[in-house]
Parts: sequence; structure tokens; C-alpha cells
Amino acid sequence: MALSHDPLWPRAGGWSAPAGEVDFGIIGVPTFSTSITPGFTNLTPGAVRAVLPRYSEAFQTGDEIHTATRLVRHDFGDVIDPDGDEAGAIRTIGTAVSRARLLVAIGGDNALTVPVAVAGWGDRRGTAGLITVDAHLDVRDGVSNGSPVRRLVEDFGVDPARVVQIGIADFANSTDYLHRVRDWGVTVITRDDVARRGVDAIVRDALTIAGAEGGPIHVDLDIDACDRAVAPACPASIPGGLSAYEMRQFARGFSRDERVVTVDLAEVDASADTEDGRTIRLTALCVLEALAGLAER
Repeated sequence: MALSHDPLWPRAGGWSAPAGEVDFGIIGVPTFSTSITPGFTNLTPGAVRAVLPRYSEAFQTGDEIHTATRLVRHDFGDVIDPDGDEAGAIRTIGTAVSRARLLVAIGGDNALTVPVAVAGWGDRRGTAGLITVDAHLDVRDGVSNGSPVRRLVEDFGVDPARVVQIGIADFANSTDYLHRVRDWGVTVITRDDVARRGVDAIVRDALTIAGAEGGPIHVDLDIDACDRAVAPACPASIPGGLSAYEMRQFARGFSRDERVVTVDLAEVDASADTEDGRTIRLTALCVLEALAGLAER
């Protein structure tokens, strides 16, 4: 069904800017082939783009009414074969990073976090920080959607003292991997901590830790950290996870900070969503929350 047209209600999405620097960019990184749970996360970038026009770019901060239309926004398209050519994916994403103040990468499974983070950090990896919002630690051995944090620490050299993992859930990780991140010195903030302390306090602390050396920060927003009722298209989402609103708060809160140069949205399988498309719609709203956060800088 075609969406209605109202000149006083411009729709989000369809962003295209001429060559040169832009404020905000999106890029599809359709990783899927190494997923522990096979699926079709590669379909998600297109599904999110299709949903964005259901929303506007207007938002409120207190009593003030804003719109992100004053920002230059651009869609960089999809990375070709990010699973098979990770080095090529890093180069392609790096080109987009060089043009955008903030780049949001739409996955794809969590394997996308490696090329997006590495591209965002560039030659400043020695001072870089990593923040994840995820029910899972993602420090498994091997190469899969369960290994990006381990790979970024062991293979790409990010200092675990500047890694913060938020939303880590009970019954979703093993004791071996919990001990692994503790031994490394990673800061782990559990789902219970988020409920007890609130999103704003967690955002402040995470940015302080990840940005301790003043380097660029990558934020991984794994939608399966959300309650399964709002994220049924995430194979590993569990009952009792974050609310949709909390995930949206994290997307906007982190994007307000100048040190955050890249954000990824991961682990949504568009083929497994409900008829009302609630998981894809939440992912699209996280894109817009990141846009709003940039506008509030």
C-alpha cells in the first residue's frame, strides 16, 4: 500500500547528497554467512530502508521542536560480500567514514561489528573505544557473529580497558566467557544494572571509560539485547531484555557524543519478523534516534 503524501509531513529516508562531506550517513553491511543461528540477516538493510519513510525526522528536546532535515544525510548503499572480503568491507566503510560525521551501519549479524569498528577507528586504534549494547559477550573463539569483541581485542588490538559491554544477560553466556572478559579488564554492565541505574547514567559512564584516551568510539547496538516481545526477529533475543524505549535511548544518547563516529545495528533477521514488522521498525527508529542524537550535538 502506497504511503500518503502530505507536504507538511515530510518522510524520513531516501537520503542522497552530492559528493563531499555529509553530517549523517547510513550504510548496509549484510553479514550473515557465519551466523551461529543460520538465517537471513542480509535482508535487513533493505527492509529497514523500506520502513524509514513511515517516520518523520522531527523530534523534541524538552519544550523545543527540532528536525534533522537541516543536516546533510546520505545513504552509501550496501557493502558487497562483507563476509567473504572483510578487508574490502573495511575499505568501503572507511570511505564512508571519511565523508560522514556519524555513520550508522545497518546489519547484518554481529560479524559486521569488526569491519565497521576498524574502519571507524582508522589509524587511531591505539586510543579507540568500543561500547556494546548486547545480551551476549561475543568473545567466542573462531570467526562468527559470536566473536567480534574477542577479534577486536586479540586480532585488532583495541585495549579491553576501553571496552564497555552493556545489557549482558543472565543465562545467555558461559562462565568461561564471563571469566575471559573479567580477566581482560572489560567493563561489564548487566541488564540488572541498566534497570537499577537507568540509561542516562550508563551512557555517561560508558563514554567516560571508552573515551578515556580521547580516541574514536564505535557503538554496537545489538537489537537482541531487547525483550523478545519487541524483537522477535532476533534469533537470540530473550524475555526480560531491554525495552524498545531503552534501546532507542541508547541510540540517541551515544550519538550525542562527538567521539562516537560509527554505530552499528545488528542481529535482526528480516525474514523472521512478525506481520507488523515490529523488529524492523524498532531498528529503523534506532537509525532516526542516532540522527537525532547527532542533531543535538
